[in-house]
Amino acid sequence: MKFESTDRQIRSFVLRKGKMTTGQKKAVEALLPVFAFNPDQAIDFKQLFGNDNPVWLDIGFGNGESIIHAAQKHPEVNFLGIEVHLPGVGHLLMGIDELQLRNVRIIRNDAVDMLNLFIPDQSLAAIHIYFPDPWHKKRHHKRRIINQDFLDLIQPKLTTGGRLHYASDWEPYALEVQALFAENTWLQNQQPNNGFAPRPAWRPVTKFERRGQRLEHGTYDLIMQKT
Repeated sequence: MKFESTDRQIRSFVLRKGKMTTGQKKAVEALLPVFAFNPDQAIDFKQLFGNDNPVWLDIGFGNGESIIHAAQKHPEVNFLGIEVHLPGVGHLLMGIDELQLRNVRIIRNDAVDMLNLFIPDQSLAAIHIYFPDPWHKKRHHKRRIINQDFLDLIQPKLTTGGRLHYASDWEPYALEVQALFAENTWLQNQQPNNGFAPRPAWRPVTKFERRGQRLEHGTYDLIMQKT
């Protein structure tokens, strides 16, 4: 399934300006040209990172907490984060600078377009989608990023044995995704009985997740492997 790069495409996000801190503004001004890029051709990950390490893609990384955590724990992995909201990009850039992370790159653009147009097949060892907008109202469900078209798009991008990791604090959305994953025989749940997984070490408890916990939301992780 190919997604056309067009304004008529249903987006899974709404662009919001958001307030930036002074630190985020300074990080964006100084570091965005160093660690962020917008591709105009298929991405050569070996050239981008200067090595052959596996690549983990984080879609909609929010304020970058998950990437910062995982990039520290796994210096042997390259991390590509895609996010449209500039304050979150600024926060991630601050973390990159503070911790001197050199295995992170950023694209500030639509993830579906980037996957469709510029990310080569068999190039990603993992795709992480943490707490995507559940678009609670039924009339907005069409905006949810996880659907069959999206799974058809990412299937060739993952290496054989590659990981798809989804996490949500919105139970109805999580149950919908759980059922959808089960319908795709190329995805193998790493838990028995198509169950939800305990939070793995590479995913931290984020600010967003803690807010959900205060609202007594559960957390639902699905860790799938491409067969």
